Amino acid sequence: MSYISIILLAIALSIDACIVSFSYGLAFNSKRLKNSLSLALSTGIFQGIMPVVGYFLTGFVKAYIQPFAAIIVFFIFTYLGIKFIKEAFDKEKEKTLCIDIKCLILVGIATSIDAFSAGITLSLFGNRILKPSLLIAFVTFINSILGFFLGNKLKHLPTKYLEILAGLLLIGLGFKALF
Repeated sequence: MSYISIILLAIALSIDACIVSFSYGLAFNSKRLKNSLSLALSTGIFQGIMPVVGYFLTGFVKAYIQPFAAIIVFFIFTYLGIKFIKEAFDKEKEKTLCIDIKCLILVGIATSIDAFSAGITLSLFGNRILKPSLLIAFVTFINSILGFFLGNKLKHLPTKYLEILAGLLLIGLGFKALF
């Protein structure tokens, strides 16, 4: 694959992380910089690591795990989306939304399943993996930050409805993974 192709691949792989970050940006009212950086680091790191793992496990993954990738992504995003919607209806207003380490890991994994597959593709094309994985991680980090702050700019809308929208976006990504 050429570097232009790898850059386009990195942009395409970062779209899910950007949408998830947009959803989080809609929902968060405080600690925006810390939360956006935590989310961007999580998605960026997983997007950088997963192609490497896919690259080195090409044979095993192709045979055993790839058939279940869509279902794994579906369940993770649906879980997070339902959690967002549930939190929108909680009476307690000053609550901590799901940005703990467990949620960051789940988001990182869910948004990087495609990157895992990209690592397999890079292996089959005979590419080296270090530069593409670093580029994928960097592009994802930047797009995640952009998505978070774009979502956060819409804070003038009622928070409850934005949290429901964020949850529905995550559930939508889960269903998108199935088809």
